[in-house]
Order: sequence, then structure tokens, then C-alpha cells
Amino acid sequence: MFLRKISGIFPAGFGLRLSQKFVFLLFLSGFITLCFGTLFLLPDTSKFRRIFLSSTQSQNGERLHNYASKKMNKKNVEDQKSLLRNTNQEKWRSKDKFDVDIKPLGFLASNYETQKEDVSLNREHIVAQKNHADFVFDYKAFKKSLKYPPLGNQPEPNDPAIREKRNRIKEMMKFAWDSYKRYAWGENELRPVTKDGHFGSLFGGLKGATIVDALDTLFIMDLEEEFEDAAKWVENSLDLNVNGEASLFEVNIRYIGGLLSAYYLSGKEVFREKAISLGKKLLPAFSTPTGIPRGIISLGNGLNWSWGWASAGSSILAEFGTLHLEFLKLSELSGDPVFIEKVNTIRRILKKMEKPHGLYPNYFSPVSGSWVQHHVSLGGLGDSFYEYLIKSWLMSAKQDNEAKGMYYEAVEAIEAHLIRRSAGGLTYIAEWRGGILDHKMGHLTCFAAGMLALGANDAPDKKTNHYMELAAEIANTCHESYVRTGMDYPSHLLMVE
Repeated sequence: MFLRKISGIFPAGFGLRLSQKFVFLLFLSGFITLCFGTLFLLPDTSKFRRIFLSSTQSQNGERLHNYASKKMNKKNVEDQKSLLRNTNQEKWRSKDKFDVDIKPLGFLASNYETQKEDVSLNREHIVAQKNHADFVFDYKAFKKSLKYPPLGNQPEPNDPAIREKRNRIKEMMKFAWDSYKRYAWGENELRPVTKDGHFGSLFGGLKGATIVDALDTLFIMDLEEEFEDAAKWVENSLDLNVNGEASLFEVNIRYIGGLLSAYYLSGKEVFREKAISLGKKLLPAFSTPTGIPRGIISLGNGLNWSWGWASAGSSILAEFGTLHLEFLKLSELSGDPVFIEKVNTIRRILKKMEKPHGLYPNYFSPVSGSWVQHHVSLGGLGDSFYEYLIKSWLMSAKQDNEAKGMYYEAVEAIEAHLIRRSAGGLTYIAEWRGGILDHKMGHLTCFAAGMLALGANDAPDKKTNHYMELAAEIANTCHESYVRTGMDYPSHLLMVE
């Protein structure tokens, strides 16, 4: 009776006309495609795991999914397997062997001896059996070995203009610090307009990012009272027992970097202890088939994954390439070589990788060990990798020749393929996108001016003046971004051609 009341449909043989049958089948096929697409093409679901995985894997995958939610962007089956193995604490192993004979600079211990031994390169962790139980880092001996004291020994400049600028900078720092202390003490950031604290989501539940990050600046500026307040907060309130999702890169450069620099300046033991403890929490991020760390780690259980926006579950060059300085010092202060071994693995892989035109792409697969895209930039995603190469050379008292060689090779490739001059006379650094140059000064590219100037003095082939001039030209182009916007801050991107 129902079908009889529907216009144009007859009950006999279901009574559908040819055109109606076509529409119905088209709708049905679309619905089936949508269902299968949801099952196989969208990110994994708990139902999918229960159907296709064993019970143990399903339970582990369920916990992993519930914890990471949409942020765990598993692009392929191999990456999924890697995450499950990480959860089960299974071991990835390589047949490769290498000798570890590393004595990081600054090791000062009477009973410490570097032992040369064969060590298996484990793809989740490097098995290194070294006896560092008797290790002691003597800060007083370290301080005496310095050519200059931590704060230098230069008298006040005679030029009143320079003194005025220094005092003005110090006043600006004190104003910013006092405002943070008044409105957002203990929070990660201060919202200057609403005058309240902002916790943020990059630090995995750690608090006080501004305090830790500012420790060395407060000390160097001789703001003694402010430094002591910050040190007391670190000792009494910086809780490392957190369970959130953290950016490996941000925690390393801000927390570990801040604590390490504060220790080397002041000698306060609390900074050393907290830096080493936090460094150990980051080690599971290196639990990948290649040893290249993923970008996000849970500080509670060590689970790690790549950023959801990163191409095909990639690790980012500027993130895993910006660990070397801090991790070397963690080994130096702890006597545990595991930290320097982790970053030496990164350097070894990057050095032997084939690089398009000598350039380092920004996306690297920690699973397959290959570049994912040929996108090269000295701006965001790539910038600090090059900066850490030249700083590694300088911080090693100019003994880390490997870092020096990689840096100048990269600079030569950058100059040959990325540095361009516009019709208007501006020198800029373009981006390389799969063989096509993108002619704009990208976000954070202005940092390259300082990076080039930093390495100019040791440039080969008497190119010191050349690199200084190049750095000045790029800095001038960055200044144009202020001029063209007519504001007190640069534009995000500057089109130059």
C-alpha cells in the first residue's frame, strides 16, 4: 500500500523504472564507497583494531588511540606497526656495529675512563654499557678552566651612547619580567593584553617556561634578585612528573637549554639535576627504526608520534636537528654517553643521506629513513638546524670538524641555489619546492643573517668578508619587511620578485 501511494513507483517487480533504478544504484554504490572509505582510508578507529588486530595488539592500540586521539596521524601501515612495537617495548635491531669512543668536552672526573667497546645499534635505544657510577662533574674546576669568567671581565664602555643602550635594554627586560611576575607567575606565558597567564600545549604539562627560559638572561644582565626568585621557583615548583604531550624541540631548547645555561653560569646543582632528569624523559622519542626522533612525546609514558600536519608522519629537520648542543652537555654533566650517542646517530644519518643539490629537505621519515618531500627552507621547519651546526663547531673549541664541514657545505649549496637578488636590489633566500623556487622571504628566514655572520670568521677560501656582506644584505631585506608594513613588526612573508 505504501508503494502505491508513491508517485511513479509500481509494486509489480518492485516496479522501478530504468532511470529510477540507475539513481538508486548510484546512491547505493556511493553509500558503500563511503563506508569502506571510513573503514580503510580515515585514521584508525578502535573498532578497526578490534577486527584486524590480535587481542594484545588491540588493547595496546586502544590505549594509544585514546591517549593521542586525532593527533596521532598514522599515514601508513609501517608507522602503525612501529607505534605498536613502541607500546609493547619490542626491540628494533640492526646488524650494524660501531665503536663508541666519545669523551665529551668538559668531562672532569678522576675515576672516569672511556672504554672502547662494540655497541649494538638498537633501533629503539642504543645499548651502551659504560661504568659512570663514579662520575663527578667538578664545577669549580670547570670554572677555573674558562678563559674568561661566565660574565666576562670587560669594564663599562666609555661611550655614553652604548651605556645608554645597555641600560635601556636592561630596563625593558626588567619591565617584561616584572609584568610576567605580577600577572602570570608560574605560567608558561603572559598574555600582554588581557594580563593573565597562558599555559599552552607545547610543554607536556610543564610549567614556568618563561622562568626557565629567562634564567640565563637574568643572570647575564646582573638582575640578581630576579634570578634568585626564578631559581627558587625552579627548585620548589618545577615539577617534572607530568603526563602531557610535549614538543621534543620546544622542551629541549627552552627547558633543558635554559637549565643547562643557568647551571654553567651559576653552578647551582638544582639546574643540573633537573636538566638531566628531564633529558631522560625525552629519550623514548628516539625509539624509531632509524633513531631519528618523532616530534611529540608523552612525558608520562614515553609514547611518541609525529605532528599530524607533518607530511606522511615525518620528523622535521629543524626539530631533530636542533638537539645536539643540549644533548652533548647532558652527557658531559651526567657521565652517561647515551645522550650524545642519540644525536650522533642523527648526524651520521644526515651526513650520509643523498641531498638534492646539496640541500637538506625539511621532512624526513623516521621509519623509512628517507626524505619525504624536497621542500627546502631556511625559514620555519629548517632554520635552527644550520644554526646548531656552526654552534657545535664553536662550542667544541673548534674541534668538531664534522659539524664545521657540514655547515659550510650547506652554506655553499644555499648560496648556489637559494640566495637570489631581486630586480629592486634586495638579497633574499628563496624556498625550494621540488625543483621550483618560491621567491619570498619566509617566516624566520631573517635568522639566517645571524647564522651566516656567526660562521663568517672561520669561512674557507678567505670568504669572511663575503659572508659578512651577505648577512648584512639579508638583514637589510628583513628590515624592508618593517618598512613595507609601516608597523613595528615584520610581515610574515615578504614578496621580493
